[in-house]
Amino acid sequence: QVRLVESGGGLVQPGESLRLSCAASGFTFSMSTMSWYRQAPGKERELVAFISPFGSVINYADSVKGRFTISRDDAKYMVYLQMNSLKPEDTAVYYCKAVKGGNVNWGQGTQVTVSS
Repeated sequence: QVRLVESGGGLVQPGESLRLSCAASGFTFSMSTMSWYRQAPGKERELVAFISPFGSVINYADSVKGRFTISRDDAKYMVYLQMNSLKPEDTAVYYCKAVKGGNVNWGQGTQVTVSS
């Protein structure tokens, strides 16, 4: 069974940093494309960043470019999202997504709230 478990969310003030983690199991992690999405209340889920197998291709949404960094550790079956200079508009539930062999799986999400 594929499992993706996010952690690291919480309440922070604008300008602060947060690191999200996604622990993967039940599939060939190294061959998967891993992504972070987020969904704010009343809005559609949007892509934040993705990283291909071996980290050969990495992309970010324009809204987070220069502030967020996605990375993966295949030996630990983990994907991370380092979020710096957080803004109130970054407030959302953040989801980890895995795509491999045409199969798509999602984590349960972790809440990130940026507020003063």
